Amino acid sequence: MKIILLTTVGLALGAIAPVAHWATTLEDSTTAVAGAAITFEGLVRDSETGRPIPGAEVFLAGTTHGARTDAGGRFSFEVADESLVGTEVKLRIRLPGYEEAERIARVTGPTVRVDFSLTPTVIERDAMVVGDEARELPPSSESAPLQLMKMRDMAVDVRASVSGSIAGLPGRYNPNFHTESYARIEENAWLATANNPLSTFSIDVDRASYSNIRRFIQNGDRPPIDAVRIEEMINYFAYDYPEARGEHPFTVATEVVAAPWNPRHHLVRIGIQGQRVDLEELPPSNLVFLLDVSGSMQSADKLPLLKKSLRMLVNELRAEDRVAIVVYAGAAGLVLESTPGSEKEEILDAIESLEAGGSTAGGAGLRLAYRVAAENQIRGGNNRVILATDGDFNIGASSDAEMTRQIEEAREQGTFLTVLGFGTGNLKDSKMEAIADHGNGNYAYIDNLLEARKVLVTEMGGTLLTIAKDVKIQVEFNPARVQAYRLIGYENRLLAAEDFNDDTKDAGELGAGHSVTALYEVVPTGAPSVETGGVDPLRYSQPGRSEGNRGPEGDRGPQVSFAEESDELMFVKLRYKAPDGERSRLIERPVRERVTEASTDLRFAASVAAFGMLLRESEHCRDFSLRDVARLARGALGEDEHGYRAEFVRLVSAAQDLELLEMETY
Repeated sequence: MKIILLTTVGLALGAIAPVAHWATTLEDSTTAVAGAAITFEGLVRDSETGRPIPGAEVFLAGTTHGARTDAGGRFSFEVADESLVGTEVKLRIRLPGYEEAERIARVTGPTVRVDFSLTPTVIERDAMVVGDEARELPPSSESAPLQLMKMRDMAVDVRASVSGSIAGLPGRYNPNFHTESYARIEENAWLATANNPLSTFSIDVDRASYSNIRRFIQNGDRPPIDAVRIEEMINYFAYDYPEARGEHPFTVATEVVAAPWNPRHHLVRIGIQGQRVDLEELPPSNLVFLLDVSGSMQSADKLPLLKKSLRMLVNELRAEDRVAIVVYAGAAGLVLESTPGSEKEEILDAIESLEAGGSTAGGAGLRLAYRVAAENQIRGGNNRVILATDGDFNIGASSDAEMTRQIEEAREQGTFLTVLGFGTGNLKDSKMEAIADHGNGNYAYIDNLLEARKVLVTEMGGTLLTIAKDVKIQVEFNPARVQAYRLIGYENRLLAAEDFNDDTKDAGELGAGHSVTALYEVVPTGAPSVETGGVDPLRYSQPGRSEGNRGPEGDRGPQVSFAEESDELMFVKLRYKAPDGERSRLIERPVRERVTEASTDLRFAASVAAFGMLLRESEHCRDFSLRDVARLARGALGEDEHGYRAEFVRLVSAAQDLELLEMETY
C-alpha cells in the first residue's frame, strides 16, 4: 500500500493597476516603479486543455522572489536588482498535479514576459490512506488534477464513514472539514460616551491573522469569522509615522477624518512608531529554536517550509549571536547545543537533518527550551525562544494553564517568546496567539517563503528585539463633542479602566521598528444617533452640569464645563515599561476635533479595516462593498516598497471574483 498526500490547489491573485483618490469616484492613474526594479510577468496554461492555471508558484531560481498565478493564470512580481539587466535568469514553476517546469529568460528591459505551459502528471500510485482506512484507486488515464479532486472527495467520504457525522450534518460531508481552532470574537459595539467615557486596551503587534486570511482566500475559501482579527490586518502593513527621538522609544501620531463608509462619522487614527534599530546595532541574541517535528508537521507547508524559513534567519546571524535547537515529537530533545552564529554550516546542517514523525509533546519541549535559554542567557542581550509549530499540542503538559505558567515564569526571568505558525487543516491559532501574548512576544503565521522573509529578515529587528513592554492605551472621550464611539478590532485586547494604572497587569510588547495603528469610529454630537445598548444616561456625569460650582454672585447654578469649552475630541494616554523595567511611564496627547483630508496611510488603513469588517459580516459596514474597498486601497498604495499593499488590492479583487462574501463560513 502506498500513501499519497492530498493537497488543495490554491487560487492566487493577479496584478491590478493602482488608482488614486479617496471617494468612490476614483480616477485611474499609474504609479511609477521606484528604482530599477525588473517586473517578471506571464501567463500559465494547461498544455492539454489550454485553460489558465490558478495557484501555480512561479519564482526566480535561487531567490525568494516570486508569486502565485491568479484565477486567470497570470503572475507578476518585481525584483529590485538592476544588475539583472543584460543577463539570463531562470524561472521555475510548480503546482501539485503538474510536472515542474523552468524557462530561461534574458533580461533586456524593465519588463520580462515569460509564459508557461504545464503538463499534467499521471498518478501511478495505487492506493491512499486516510486515517485508519485505505481505499484502492481504480486504473485511470485522467490527469492528476482531476484525480486529486476526486481523491479529496473520497478522503472526506472515508472520514464521514469513520466518524458518522461531520460538522453536525448527518449523512453528509463538509468539504471544508478541518480541526483548526480560533478564539471567539464578539465585535466591539457602540458605546455611549456619557456612560462610558474611557476606552482602555493593550496594543497588539501580531500580524498572523492577515497572512492566515490570505491563505484561505488564495485557496478559494472564505476564512472563518473568528480568524479575522482586524487590528492584526491593519498592523500587517507599515505606515509613515514620525521617527522616534527623545526620551521615549516610540512616537505617537493622531489623525481625524470623515469615515469612508459613513461620512457623518469621524474616523480617528492613533499611530505608534517604535524606534528603528540597525541590525548591526542589535544586542547579541541567545536564540533557542523550539521546533515541532511531530507527524502533523509532515506536509510541504509545515516542516519543509519551516526549515527553509529558518535558513533565512540563520544567514542573518552575527558571530556574537547564538542558536540552539530543541525539537519535540513523542519526546523532547536537544538537536544542537548553543552555537555561535559564525558556525552557520553546523546550524544549517542541524536544521536540514530534521524529519517529522510521532505525536506532540509540546509541554516537555517548552521546558527544555527555556532551560537551554536560561543556561546560555546573555545579560543585556536578546534572550528568546522561537517556537515553530502548527499548534497541535496534544500529549504531556499541554493544558493552557500549565503552559501559561511556564511561559510567564520565563518571561519574568528575561526570556521572551516568538511563535511562528505553519500549515493548514489543524492550525491551533487560538493557542499560539495566547502563549505568544503571555511570553512578551509576537505571533506570525508563515504561509510561504515571501512571508518568511518578511518576518525573519525584513522585520527581524521587531521580531527579535522588544523595545517597550506592557504598552497600554487609554482614551477619554469628550462627551460634549462625542455622542458615541467604537474601537475597530482589539476585541481580545480590551482592559478594564483601572488596569491602565496597574503596573502588574500584562499588556502588549513593541518591537524595534514596529508600528501599531488603532482606529476609532466616532459619532459626533449632532449626528444621527446610533444604538448603544440599554444603559440609561448617568445623572451626575452629564456635560454642562456643574452644580457643585458657584457663580460670581455666589449662587449655585449650571456652569459651562471644560468639556464644552474645549475643542478636544478625546484625550489619549499611553503607559509602557522598559524591556527590563517594573514601573511604567506615561505619555499624554490631546486630540482636537479638526477633521482633515485623509492621508494616504489612513486611507489604506481604512480600506483594510473595511475589508475585515466585511469578512466578519459586521453591521457597521453594510453599505460598503468589496469594490469600494479595492478602489479605496488602490488610491492609497503610496511608495509600497515591498509590494504588500498591491498584494492586498489583488486579495480583495480575488475575494470579489470568487464571491467569497456569498459563501458560508465554517
